[in-house]
Amino acid sequence: MTVVRGLREALLLFLIAAVLVAVAAAVWVAVDGGDYTGRLGIALMVVGALFGVTGDLTLSRIGMLGPRATFGLAPEREEAGGGRVLTGVGIFLFVGLPLILVGVLLVT
Repeated sequence: MTVVRGLREALLLFLIAAVLVAVAAAVWVAVDGGDYTGRLGIALMVVGALFGVTGDLTLSRIGMLGPRATFGLAPEREEAGGGRVLTGVGIFLFVGLPLILVGVLLVT
């Protein structure tokens, strides 16, 4: 059951990202002109890379290490629950990587 929830979460993230990127690429073409397909591919690759780097919120946790240490607090830990099923690796594999691959196919 957890696998199905994780795949559903990945599909939802993928679809939301794809729709937002399509709108952003349309605005980009409307403002600057040019080829929609190529710009859509570039935008998909950028967003896929961002998902790969920031999918599990590691960067925001690293940014809080200094302030937490200043106040004598332990580093944040991943806790059970919260409604998320996918880990950072899952987000990269099932959301970021497919976005990058679709982007590469659209650019070429």
